[in-house]
Amino acid sequence: MQKCLAIDIGASSGRHIVGWPDDGEIQTKEVYRFPNGVAETDRHLTWDVDALLGHVKAGIDRALEELGTLESFSIDTWGCDYVLLRGDEEVQPCYAYRDGRTEAVIPAVHKKVPFEELYARTGCQFQPFNTVYQLYADKLVGRLEGVTDFLMVPEYLLWKLTGVKAKEYTNATTTGLVNARTGAFDLEIAERLDLPAHLFPQLQQPGSAVGEYRGVKAVLCATHDTGSAVEGIPMEGEQLYISSGTWSLLGVKTPKPLTDEKGMAANYSNEGGVGYNRYQKNIMGMWIVNRLRDELCPGKPFPEIVVEAETSAFGGTVDAKAPCFLAPDSMRAAFDGALSTKPKSTGDYFRCAYQSLANSYRDAIRELEQNTGKSYEKLYIVGGGAKNQFLNRLTEEATGKKVIALPIEATALGNLKIQIETQRII
Repeated sequence: MQKCLAIDIGASSGRHIVGWPDDGEIQTKEVYRFPNGVAETDRHLTWDVDALLGHVKAGIDRALEELGTLESFSIDTWGCDYVLLRGDEEVQPCYAYRDGRTEAVIPAVHKKVPFEELYARTGCQFQPFNTVYQLYADKLVGRLEGVTDFLMVPEYLLWKLTGVKAKEYTNATTTGLVNARTGAFDLEIAERLDLPAHLFPQLQQPGSAVGEYRGVKAVLCATHDTGSAVEGIPMEGEQLYISSGTWSLLGVKTPKPLTDEKGMAANYSNEGGVGYNRYQKNIMGMWIVNRLRDELCPGKPFPEIVVEAETSAFGGTVDAKAPCFLAPDSMRAAFDGALSTKPKSTGDYFRCAYQSLANSYRDAIRELEQNTGKSYEKLYIVGGGAKNQFLNRLTEEATGKKVIALPIEATALGNLKIQIETQRII
């Protein structure tokens, strides 16, 4: 029986999951897990890509030790971030999307290409860390001088393993540089921003083979983790989804991008799927909850935290999508500053956080239904947040949708699904 390996790396952890087909379903086994997180380098937030590569290799070694052989492997990570190369030499550091280095250059980008035009061309929602702003920040400080390639994080890791530099479609659609109609990099945007055209080659689709490592074929999955997550959700028909992790990605599959003014005003994004468009919005997710735990009760098990939140009678809420919650020095202080009545207990803070997340889901769904002209009955939730029954209940109450929570490794399943279909063994 042929087995494939999904390497799924999120902002706080990564995992290696082996999968194989069995009677039309994918069976899985986790063989390796490792921590991840941003580090501070010269007052900037960065990723330790050398450590990531070491863990990726160690997990592949573990899988081969346990199984003997693998048919293929693939890697998915978060979007927007990348590594610059001068030939085969990395330009360090690899900046993390939560770093604030792009804030000063956003007006300059929009002066050259107004955001209204950027959205009409790419359908990419505004986020201060979109790759287009990061690359322009690199240009202004000279980091692009002599650069031959920019590889998104999973592309970089695959190159380090196989020697093949490949640009994958779904991750490219997180950059703000892919034309929503052609599905290729928009070279006019690059030209107007004076970004080197050679950095934007032809894109490859999920399922493409890109070399080998230790005799195992490397395959492109949907290397943006949300793209793989949506592939891994067993949805019935056209329904809403939330991939709930550090961020909550809420959206719906559509046949083609929706790049009109309504989508721009609501800050909805159009990202590449496997044969479809994902019309979705980045909403604050478990980040605020995790940061509150780090400050208020480090190490306390989440089941205990949820019980405290459930028993709290605190009624205050915050706007979870407000910039003050993106990367504050103190998440508790950010909540205190946004509330007229301060919480009195740990449970109050978490009750406020969970209810605020549910309210943000409600607001985003209202916008989505107005923009698509459709109403949806069900809301599928996967990822870490799917395990929180209290948050799921608050979400069902706030949205009026039937919540179907699937505490599964949807991203790894989607990664594996693409590999298995590529091998034609399911």
